[in-house]
Amino acid sequence: MTNLWLAALSASDRARLAPALETRAFDHGQVLFGEGQDVDAVWFPTAGVISLMTLLDDDKRVETAVIGREGVVGVTCGPLNGRAASQAVALLPGEAACCPADAFSAAMDDSESLRLALARFTEALMAQVQQVAACNARHALDERLARWLLSLHDRAGEARFDLTQADIAGMLGVRRATVSEVGASLEDRGLIERGRGWVRVLDRSGLKTAACGCYGQMRAVMDELDLSAPKAA
Repeated sequence: MTNLWLAALSASDRARLAPALETRAFDHGQVLFGEGQDVDAVWFPTAGVISLMTLLDDDKRVETAVIGREGVVGVTCGPLNGRAASQAVALLPGEAACCPADAFSAAMDDSESLRLALARFTEALMAQVQQVAACNARHALDERLARWLLSLHDRAGEARFDLTQADIAGMLGVRRATVSEVGASLEDRGLIERGRGWVRVLDRSGLKTAACGCYGQMRAVMDELDLSAPKAA
């Protein structure tokens, strides 16, 4: 697998970044950087899924965006080597091509096309953050869970995810018992299958029907910005 954002760059822009790239693996739950920390590397996932988590005043965190092999992690905190406003944590294990932040910044200074490619991605990411915030405020949990599972399915590369109910509850900012209840409803409708520490998508089309319109709106933004969107296997 490859990172779709890197693959879409011109050959000259890829050549600018290639000497500085190194492969790093990440495990479930690994924190790539925390809020308030200096971001010293830019991550281009090639497999796995990374969540951006926002800290609330009760010391709990809720997911505001999810990034897989379509995107870039580490460039949403202002200056490219600035301090992070959110936590980046691995939701599903995988690998990434990593570039030191100063090397990425230097490549950006040298290439207008690279700056434009990053601007398109960050615009789409901001749209995702805003859509998720609105979704969390207005839509029922069963719609939100269906939307979230679709987004995860796109990026995971397979239909089964090794996640606990506690993991899912933490991402959606709700109680574990609530996730269990809503997950049982989706399972009864034949949309998903659950086991101890895992979830499998059975009926993607049915999940789309069950989800709110936020999933489609986020995909539409990526299409409008001519970005390579992740697709479910």
